[in-house]
Amino acid sequence: MLSMKAKYALKALIHMAQMDKPMLPSKQIAEAEDIPQKFLDNILQELRQNGIVDSKRGIFGGYFLAKSASDIFLGDIIRIIDGPLAPIRCASLTAYQKCEDCRDEAACRLRHLMLDVRNAMSGVLDNRCLQDLVTDPAL
Repeated sequence: MLSMKAKYALKALIHMAQMDKPMLPSKQIAEAEDIPQKFLDNILQELRQNGIVDSKRGIFGGYFLAKSASDIFLGDIIRIIDGPLAPIRCASLTAYQKCEDCRDEAACRLRHLMLDVRNAMSGVLDNRCLQDLVTDPAL
């Protein structure tokens, strides 16, 4: 399940991508998207540390996308905020860990099911960018 933190991150990034302004104060984003300001500040800091947004201090400062919205993929955002997409570690591409209780990983039916779940999720999220959420009316 998508965490509230990831949902807020996506809402904030969509808002930033839709605006014509080069920089947006976090307060403005928080008010527009009904996100608690301190929570949003922490989210934006995490996104800044991972190269998704950048910021400029000062009276005319604020946050802005660090790269084009077409180069920011939803799977990357969710991994930054929530961690791996896979429901269990042994099915993860980015944070694989062998299950301690698994005798034969190759024959584990649960792992095979969760690999399918991970592949379905990453198939959608790694092929959709922030720009898609801004311009695709079907989304």
